[in-house]
Amino acid sequence: ELTRMYNPAKTTPAVIEFVDIAGLVKGASKGEGLGNKFLANIREVDAIVHVVRCFENDDIVHVEGSIDPLRDIETINLELIFSDMEMLERRIDRTAKALKGDKGLQTELDFFKRVYAVLEEGKPARSVECTPEEAAMLSTVSLLTAKPVIYAANLSEADFTGGSPERNPHFAKVEQLAAGENAEVLPICAQLEADIADMDGEEKTLFLSELGLEHSGLDRLIQKSYHLLGLISYLTAGPQEVRAWTITRGTKAPQAAG
Repeated sequence: ELTRMYNPAKTTPAVIEFVDIAGLVKGASKGEGLGNKFLANIREVDAIVHVVRCFENDDIVHVEGSIDPLRDIETINLELIFSDMEMLERRIDRTAKALKGDKGLQTELDFFKRVYAVLEEGKPARSVECTPEEAAMLSTVSLLTAKPVIYAANLSEADFTGGSPERNPHFAKVEQLAAGENAEVLPICAQLEADIADMDGEEKTLFLSELGLEHSGLDRLIQKSYHLLGLISYLTAGPQEVRAWTITRGTKAPQAAG
């Protein structure tokens, strides 16, 4: 709308980068497959979008031979948890040694032991209830399971357009699991996304309207990712450029402009 109003020489939209990381296999935390490489890739991102299959289709074979999203999520989460436990063990050892010279580190040591106990239960670090001070301590350790997560539940076209996604029992289970670990859930249909990928704007809008949808799955994923990371767009406009700057929610205008 600002571009239409100002007719600038240049328009720069907001950008969010998604990195496609291949699925992990059991034993990845011990180096199975390309596990170490994949874990390193995950460590570099700000958040994780975990695509999980929630549809039945005999023509598309699942590597495990059956559809069970909770099992698939557990397989990935356990590998991330094992990696986190190894990293947290080292941090706890260092803090325990440093405690001899600085008794003020006792609070930090107790907190990290509490996080480790949660990991031992097979739960991600993000499920730990933290005070602002504890959250700051947790941020000093690069734990994979502390990263915010969106579970992108991949549904069939019939599930997605034939009523509420909650009617899909697999999706309902993913929603319940996500609620227990402070994660987000987004219903999508990869088949629909593939169908609209090559459509122009008007054709895409008409296609979505016929399905009773306002936005594509990709648009909704971008919006939810922004929300998950606490980001908003700060807009500037003029004859030279209309631009969307990505800033953290709550940033004051002078800081955003700087």
